[in-house]
Amino acid sequence: MPDYAAELNPEQCSAATGPDGPALILAAAGTGKTRTLVYRVAHLVESGVPPERILLLTFTNRAAREMLERARHVAGPGVGNVWGGTFHHFANRLLRKHAALLEFPNDFTILDRDDSISLVKQGVKALGLQSKTFPKPAVLLGIRSAAVNSSRTLEETIEARYAEHGHDPADILKVLHSYRDRKRQLAGMDFDDLLLNGLRLLREHAQLEEYYQERFLHVLVDEYQDTNPIQAEMVDRLAARHRNVLVVGDDFQCIYSWRGADHRNIMTFPDRYPDARIGKLETNYRSVPEILGVANACIAHNRGQFPKTLRPTRPAYRKPVVRHLSDGDAQAEYVVGQIALLRREGYRYSDMAILYRAHYHALETELALRKNHCPYAMTSGMRFFEQAHIKDACSLLRLVQSKTDELAFARIVQWLPGVGPKSAERIWNKLGGSFDALDPAARAGAAEILPPAARPGWNKIAAAWAEADGVARPDPGEILSVFLSRFYGDHALNVFENCDKRMEDIQGLIQYLAKFATLEEFINEVALFTNLDAESEAVDDAAQDSIRLSTVHQAKGLEWPVVFILWLAEGLFPSGRSISESPDGEGEERRLFYVAVTRAKDELRLCVPAMRINRDGSPSFYTPSRFIKEIPKDLVETEKLKRPGFY
Repeated sequence: MPDYAAELNPEQCSAATGPDGPALILAAAGTGKTRTLVYRVAHLVESGVPPERILLLTFTNRAAREMLERARHVAGPGVGNVWGGTFHHFANRLLRKHAALLEFPNDFTILDRDDSISLVKQGVKALGLQSKTFPKPAVLLGIRSAAVNSSRTLEETIEARYAEHGHDPADILKVLHSYRDRKRQLAGMDFDDLLLNGLRLLREHAQLEEYYQERFLHVLVDEYQDTNPIQAEMVDRLAARHRNVLVVGDDFQCIYSWRGADHRNIMTFPDRYPDARIGKLETNYRSVPEILGVANACIAHNRGQFPKTLRPTRPAYRKPVVRHLSDGDAQAEYVVGQIALLRREGYRYSDMAILYRAHYHALETELALRKNHCPYAMTSGMRFFEQAHIKDACSLLRLVQSKTDELAFARIVQWLPGVGPKSAERIWNKLGGSFDALDPAARAGAAEILPPAARPGWNKIAAAWAEADGVARPDPGEILSVFLSRFYGDHALNVFENCDKRMEDIQGLIQYLAKFATLEEFINEVALFTNLDAESEAVDDAAQDSIRLSTVHQAKGLEWPVVFILWLAEGLFPSGRSISESPDGEGEERRLFYVAVTRAKDELRLCVPAMRINRDGSPSFYTPSRFIKEIPKDLVETEKLKRPGFY
């Protein structure tokens, strides 16, 4: 039998061994949340609760397996009968027993992503809507998933995405209704259906709901701040009889509203359970005191939250560094230089992470790492110039640079209705294996060869090249800007689920172009970069000792001894768009910064560039992020710019 008082700190022990009834355990970053849940499960089993009457809900199967394995180590093999898994896993178990109540067979098929895309394609074809200007199946599935996870109607979700882009919402609804009907015919459910139909069983069948309410004496939930409305309702319904519901989460780390997580679920828990005991885990085992001081100071500026103060267990070390820099290139140079210094101090590459708000923020740094032969891995798996939308934009510029770039031409014309790989090759051959994008006659001649359905789109693309007519040194930034506004913005909306983030990347690319004297210089730089990637890809993949590059969203739950945070400037981090589009935008952006800071164990470098060059060569000056200004000066070492005139 474990000695809870000896093996846990007082906060953890109180949470793990507390009395029955509702409980909200506010687990701040690095405070042993998983350990506390493990011991809670062990305590319940040792107290005589049958394991099969305990439900443990998590967000990954890996987390559930880890908790139950550790609980078995603490309390013995009986813990293995606990119902543990993700919300989707739990819903699937319910449906395997009771799907007949929803007129599905219990051996229904779970559709994977490819299955779902195939069914949507069938619906688009059957309705006669297939064209390159109609939203792709993955986009349509994303619309439905967004509606499900935010508990909004399909109509509301479609309107939010396509209000100003000319698609008839009725057509999109027809396709999604066709998809729904086809799944029913095939006795299939997709990932979102598992949650929807699992909740329907509880909502629509009172006897079944009462059975599971009685069965589960205790309901435990991990990462509660990430629950969406469906998941929160499921928990409340299952716990309604015995009211032994213990949820563990941190409102300071609620950063996934864009995928349906509802901050209100954790904030209103005490309202829904007025008798709930509220415990706090504030003793941090991860970071040095100086890093925790910055985290505490930052998050204190958010309103309407459960106050918590991270307390260190580690001895004092070094203050985080705020480094003011002239621009993105200086930032990249600084990061690479610091990496070299830290390596000499004994840190490995894999001890370091470079975090950023948006993918394009890492562009200069990624290039600098490559040029300096520093091994690195992207959390997304996709380097900047490998991404489809960046390849699209670069293809437009490659064809300006080279009249004989058949691959760029083929990529461009295949965006258009009626043009596939074979017809793209035929068109190229009719053009004589050459196309001058800056020649009005050549553009008009190509339009005559294209299928009639492709010509309207071609004319919009050609308008971007027309911007460079008669200009000795074409402005690639202006070409891409017109391309975005005339054609690619709408095209991307129909092709990519995360269209907004991809458009941000291209806008970042447009500004990055300003650093090159000529388009040829840029094209050569990209070619060199991608060839270096190809040569070293196998080495990087095999090397476990590599620096991690990641957005902050993808870094949640991870930790490193050394963390760099890039582009801490107003409008970039925090994101100006996020703040303007959401009432809680500033609060979530500050929580995102808090998450970034608390990934660091030993060393934290906060990078504050002051300028970016616009495509016309003029500078855009940035003020430091409000998050930097909110940090008391005595908590950090501030390194100012050495060069005059910038900051």
